[in-house]
Amino acid sequence: MASSATAASSSSEEAVKAAKVLMVGAGGIGCELLKTLALSGFRDIHIIDLDTIEVSNLNRQFLFRQSHVGQSKAHVARDAVLKFRPNINITSYHANVKDAQFNVEFFKQFNVVLNGLDNLDARRHVNRLCLAAEVPLVESGTTGFLGQVTVHVKGKTECYECQPKPVPKSYPVCTITSTPSKFVHCIVWAKELLFAKMFGDKNQDNDLNVRSNESGTSKSDVFERNAGEDLDQYARRIYDHVFGYNIEVALENEETWKNRRRPNPIYIRDTLSEEAIRQNGSSRDSNKEQEEPSAMVSLGLRNPQEIWSLADNSRVFLEALKLFFEKREKEIGNLVFDKDDQLAVEFVTTAANIRASSFGIPLHSLFEAKGVAGNIVHAVATTNAIIAGLIVIEAIKVLHGDYKKYRMTYCLEHPSRKMLLMPIEPFEPNKSCYVCSETPLLLEVNTKTTKLREVIEKIIKNKLGMNLPLVMIGSTLVFEDGEGLEEDEAANYALNIEKVLAELPAPVINGTKLTVEDFQQELSCSINIKHRDEFDEEKEPDGMVLSGWSAPVEKQVTSNGDNQSVASSSGADYADGIGEDISTKPGMKRKLDEILESKENCDASSSAQVVEDDDDDDLVMLDEDPKLAKKKRLQ
Repeated sequence: MASSATAASSSSEEAVKAAKVLMVGAGGIGCELLKTLALSGFRDIHIIDLDTIEVSNLNRQFLFRQSHVGQSKAHVARDAVLKFRPNINITSYHANVKDAQFNVEFFKQFNVVLNGLDNLDARRHVNRLCLAAEVPLVESGTTGFLGQVTVHVKGKTECYECQPKPVPKSYPVCTITSTPSKFVHCIVWAKELLFAKMFGDKNQDNDLNVRSNESGTSKSDVFERNAGEDLDQYARRIYDHVFGYNIEVALENEETWKNRRRPNPIYIRDTLSEEAIRQNGSSRDSNKEQEEPSAMVSLGLRNPQEIWSLADNSRVFLEALKLFFEKREKEIGNLVFDKDDQLAVEFVTTAANIRASSFGIPLHSLFEAKGVAGNIVHAVATTNAIIAGLIVIEAIKVLHGDYKKYRMTYCLEHPSRKMLLMPIEPFEPNKSCYVCSETPLLLEVNTKTTKLREVIEKIIKNKLGMNLPLVMIGSTLVFEDGEGLEEDEAANYALNIEKVLAELPAPVINGTKLTVEDFQQELSCSINIKHRDEFDEEKEPDGMVLSGWSAPVEKQVTSNGDNQSVASSSGADYADGIGEDISTKPGMKRKLDEILESKENCDASSSAQVVEDDDDDDLVMLDEDPKLAKKKRLQ
């Protein structure tokens, strides 16, 4: 028995030493993982990470120091580990894993791929490359005290996309612009509408009312600063327009407020005296250039966890607006909200609080508002370390090839049957998964009015996650994306994407079959077309409906036991999330307690449900339809 154990140990050690491992992501989990791999005997490790080090990383990404801020995460992590393991080979790439150099052939050289990524799109991309290269993938995620590790092996376990993944919750525009009822609605308004209108791309569509009845405005767009207009006067005019006049306009629609609390218009004269407005920011030291302009520092407010009064919020709002024009005027027109931009967070926090006050919604501190705006659940370094250890354990099992020992392991916040780590057997591949089972999809679309461009952007790229798609109708190639196209080919495809489906060289009508491929991902799928004349604009905003794929579920975050939703942010990747309460929708998510119950491994009071999130160091907890939990586990 002892000799058998010794032989197994020796075999594991040799497998580890001989393995070539790819790590994708060098953030919170990545730092712990690289350290653990090196100390576990792995000798050939490759790391890909696009990001550079930020000050906010330093509290948990322990391989980095203050002097490393601004440098490549992958390169610095490599150098840090080589200092205590100089005899191993670590190759680092400061690059995007979706770059062309990281193709299927690149992935084939590795024995296992370990993910520590920060967005859903990149995770899907790596999943597809691993399937094409037939390389096992170990996925992971943490958020706060919660974490999980899953193993994905082609043909033996489900792939990463066999089950729906959470996406940020979106809110109806009318709720955001007219009838907010939660603080998160005010944050979305301040971030996506007001901040974007004031400091972002002026050519972008925006739902804010830009017209005013004030005789003092000479422009049709009230947000445009008049020639020679004093900055203080401009800031006050913007304040009165968005928090006063626009609310009065909304109140004119009596029908809206029959069953709702009526908001109160707020004008600057109602919150600050003339003297207070004149003195606002006057204590600022004009001779001392701050490295990063801060309205709260200028006004002597030091505690970001304090809930400011309406007056203080108004003061910070005016000061933040003025600082953008005084200190960062060159950036105006190109700014996008960033949770690490102090001045942007101050502007969005105070705008959201003033709006919240108008609608009778409780105010929040800067610290709390930043969490909502940046969708942040603060990371716990210990959870990252635990998950990194579990990743290595599963990687060693993968190297042995004994798939019956693979486990999906969940790190729980509260013990279940005295256990904080809950291992369960992986699931079989989902036979209806279009990624790993090549099941045909069904697209309901009006073929007489919908352009090929809309199908490519809304369905093929957005929903199916293809980067460089090729579209064929029968044997006719109607579109191809990517570099290296002949000039006449590119011109022909440019013409095709502007045509409606029924007018393409090979017409798309009811019953037509599209073949869509992405050579970079080596993914191919078929889409059967069903013509449909009309769609519900609210329920089916794309003007088409795709069936047969794993539709994303609304992302919710559990923090300290409370289910919370997160605000949407168009085009943004989400960091750790926090938000407001929202009831879960049955039939869309995967329920861990049903799985655990079937193993008699969890008591009846357990209510942990875990699904991977799309962020660095995170994971979300969701409810699930018990039907999904009846899938066969891998035997």
